[in-house]
Amino acid sequence: MSKRELKDSYTFEELREIIADLRSEDGCPWDRAQTFESLKKCLADETQEVFEAVDSGDRENLCEELGDVLLQVVINSRIAEEEGSFTLDDVVNGICRKMIRRHPHVFGEAKASTPEEALGLWKEIKRRERAGEL
Repeated sequence: MSKRELKDSYTFEELREIIADLRSEDGCPWDRAQTFESLKKCLADETQEVFEAVDSGDRENLCEELGDVLLQVVINSRIAEEEGSFTLDDVVNGICRKMIRRHPHVFGEAKASTPEEALGLWKEIKRRERAGEL
């Protein structure tokens, strides 16, 4: 693990590397000790803080709080990768596939011209997925 300098701008890949460093043998004892179970409250708290930032209209704070939620996604994905369950790339792949599958009015042949029609398509596709029809 190399020493990191604080800089003005980072990439998503650098976030992944920073979390890997924190979870490494030479990393942070607190971060290394975290589990899916221990992080549940952190995710719930950070999500609540997003809601509060939205309600307050404070976009700067919203940006910070969304970063905290993203941190929870990345660290939980890192824990899963360490145990061999799945990777962050699997999470990204899964959500991309879901967004394309559930938006046939954008990426396919279906039509939806109102938010209500789009939501109806989403709900029907979700129902069919759960029923094993898709």
